[in-house]
Amino acid sequence: MKKITVIVVIITALVMTIPGLARTGGGKFEGIIYYSISYPNSNLPEEKLAIMPKSATLYVKGTSTRNETMTPMGNVVVVNNIDKKFSATLLNMMGKKMAIKKSMDEISKEISNQTKPGIKLTDETREIAGYKCKKAILTVSANGSQTNYEIWYSDELGGKETNFGNPIYQDIEGMLMEFSLRERSVSMKYTVTKVESKTLADTYFEIPADYQLTTEAELRSMFGGGGN
Repeated sequence: MKKITVIVVIITALVMTIPGLARTGGGKFEGIIYYSISYPNSNLPEEKLAIMPKSATLYVKGTSTRNETMTPMGNVVVVNNIDKKFSATLLNMMGKKMAIKKSMDEISKEISNQTKPGIKLTDETREIAGYKCKKAILTVSANGSQTNYEIWYSDELGGKETNFGNPIYQDIEGMLMEFSLRERSVSMKYTVTKVESKTLADTYFEIPADYQLTTEAELRSMFGGGGN
């Protein structure tokens, strides 16, 4: 697999899945949530997995979030600003600062066109990063096959609104504490390692002035298309 294809896989996986990672409503939590990222059952050689991101940081303030992921090519940041009704993916890569901006209405429309997964709630609980978590099994149907996702979530850090924008997890009633995502041959597992209460500045949840607006199509073209 060529290096440019690996870049595309990383960007696609992050840009298309992280925007819905979390959104807390009602000011229930303000602070930082730290995730570790692993790649179970990913169909990639070890040398390619070695350059994939290993952690993500989620900043939460009221109804807004900022998710930061470091990659070998640069930073990927996703901002959800519910008060100002936009979501933006910010990429600082290879000397370029780019932003993909969408309105909340655009995101809601995209989600409405996708099939909702089946959800099986269980009685199982466990503690993750000091918070009591509940287990659910989600069944996603696509291309004639079904995929089951095991997730752990906590209603101590938010409710259903925490997962706005995520077509798979949008009906889960709490903050995602351990969950998986899959994009092509890359399976990504997120697990919360630490939760830190902290006052955050509003500037965390804005698009910096030095970022140039672009689109997903322009981004794919810039990095060599959507090769497998």
